[in-house]
Amino acid sequence: MPERTSDHTFAICAYGDSPFLEDCIRSLESQTLRTNLLLATPTPTPFVRGIAERHGIEVHVNDGPCSITQDWNFALDRVKTRFATVVHQDDLYEPAYAEKVLARMRAAKKPLIAFTGYGELRGGRKVFRNRLLGVKKALLLPLRPRFLASSRAARRMVLRFGDPICCPSVTFCLDNVPRPVFREGFRSCEDWEAWERISRLDGEFLYVRDPLTLHRIHEGSETTKIIGDGARSAENLTMFRKFWPGPVARAINRIYNLSERSNAL
Repeated sequence: MPERTSDHTFAICAYGDSPFLEDCIRSLESQTLRTNLLLATPTPTPFVRGIAERHGIEVHVNDGPCSITQDWNFALDRVKTRFATVVHQDDLYEPAYAEKVLARMRAAKKPLIAFTGYGELRGGRKVFRNRLLGVKKALLLPLRPRFLASSRAARRMVLRFGDPICCPSVTFCLDNVPRPVFREGFRSCEDWEAWERISRLDGEFLYVRDPLTLHRIHEGSETTKIIGDGARSAENLTMFRKFWPGPVARAINRIYNLSERSNAL
């Protein structure tokens, strides 16, 4: 039986009756370092409650306003440990995720977030190389040297050309990040906006290069829908304007949108 840790929680966000939810939970139960699990949902259907009951997971129901950011913040507010990962119901985690991420967090002087490399799940197949993944790995180059984790310039450098940080791969040190972590107003860039704000703080962005998170690409995913209706491009431009003058932001946005087309099925 793997060792259990008391300072970290996987906060699973469930919405509707995802056919991938139980696989996600199994990947969390298979961690080499056992951790705490909770499930937060605005839709406590019999399907969701049944899965939670089978796995002995406490369910927290969000009876208030419902959106992506509100659901994520609600889940984080239920966490009682120092470290927390917001889990998206369709994604999977490799067995070493908790062990490797928490080792980096515990060794840091003032951790803000830790995040890992990631791959994609397409039709049940793991994909670690495509145009989008290649671009995001390149964007993260400034944070590869560990001594730059606390550099505000390096943190902002990785964000100024796009969002290379995979949201479900992120673990927060809740002692050191502002609450609420996510702000309303975006459908797709709510995580990028959060990283941009957090990047201004004193502390460390800890990058674990191993691809320990698997992001599922499928027709029902919110990411696929947003890219399809053009909303993501408009929000990307809003974010680029936080780093660049308008004409430069528009030029970068056009190039970045080309890389994101690999998220389409």
